[in-house]
Amino acid sequence: MPVQTSRRPPSLESPRASVRVSTTIPPQPGKGPKAGTGSAKKRPRRKDPLWARLTLIFGAVLMMTSGVAIVGSKALISSATGNISQRNLLGDAGKSDAEGGASLDGPIDMLLLGVDARERSSPDDIRADSIIVLHIPATHDQAYLISIPRDTEAQIPAFKKTGYGGGVDKINAAFQAGARNGGGWEGGAQLMAQTIKNMTGVSFDGAAIINFGGFKRIIDALGSVRICVSQEVESMHMSFVDGKPMWNADAKKTGKPRTPVVHKKGCREMEGWAALDYSRQRKTLKNGDYDRQQNQQQLIKAMARKATEDGTLANPLKLNELIKAAGEAFILDTGDVPVADFVFTMRGVSGSDLTMLKTNGGTFHGNDAGKETFSEQTLAMFQAVKQDKLAEFVFANPEVISSRK
Repeated sequence: MPVQTSRRPPSLESPRASVRVSTTIPPQPGKGPKAGTGSAKKRPRRKDPLWARLTLIFGAVLMMTSGVAIVGSKALISSATGNISQRNLLGDAGKSDAEGGASLDGPIDMLLLGVDARERSSPDDIRADSIIVLHIPATHDQAYLISIPRDTEAQIPAFKKTGYGGGVDKINAAFQAGARNGGGWEGGAQLMAQTIKNMTGVSFDGAAIINFGGFKRIIDALGSVRICVSQEVESMHMSFVDGKPMWNADAKKTGKPRTPVVHKKGCREMEGWAALDYSRQRKTLKNGDYDRQQNQQQLIKAMARKATEDGTLANPLKLNELIKAAGEAFILDTGDVPVADFVFTMRGVSGSDLTMLKTNGGTFHGNDAGKETFSEQTLAMFQAVKQDKLAEFVFANPEVISSRK
């Protein structure tokens, strides 16, 4: 799946204020191009293909979803991202002029949607099983991940593009309703973003759709990631056949004896298949989807940490593998903001700056009908996101911080 970015067509959005990014990072010895970086007004004499791909895919995608910092000049970033194809994942859920519009001077909010299209018969008949709000405060030195429970009851608005009339359903169904009848993943993301905006009041600067099947390839390119298993769980999706891990559907076809994959408590380095499988477990965990949310957040943070360790970014072979894998895992939208400005503005956020937060105290919170809903504390947390006061909220409510490492 190619990485795609989006700038909304003028016909869809009102004109926004221009982006102002005045700070420039000079190339560091041995890390930037040797010549031609110059000022933002002067185009480089030679575009290094490695840096171009690094900026386009790794910088613009992994950094925004995992907090991986990038080093380079804005001129180089602009050169690498100037002719990117564009798609709209936000629709009417993007920030208005009153909320900052296309300016990156203030807080940045992104919607991250995880899908698993591996075994689906139709690519547009799919629900978003992972829903994460990424908040970066106006200081641009910290990032927060807030997962929304997939089974949360939501009032999904009507969506003219696919003929959906609106209704009450689990929130992960919003993606499916927007994707059907020709809406595609773009329509699915738009309806999900609007649903979340209506529920929380939070508008977005950008969005990304993450194909979890692609995560395995990214982790394999990294080598492994360190994951801490908090409770032993037997996989509902995979088994060993002749000592090799296989999806259960494929394992059954072999006709050979199968041994369950069991993730035992403790911290260890995991290969891509194991880390992805563990992050997908839900039904047999103590707190169901809430525990899965924390495991998925932990995986994102572990990927960010690993990418900045062991010289990964300085190893051309590993970097090429990582870039290729990332290109198959994401679809991206940076709103009315050029990707180069987005990347450059968030250059100060690193993997160690990610704080993982949990909704509803990390356990089921139902209404009288037994449907999952947001607690008052969770609604207050999203209000803090909207007001860019999340740091103060977390300080006053430390229990919302995930215990995962």
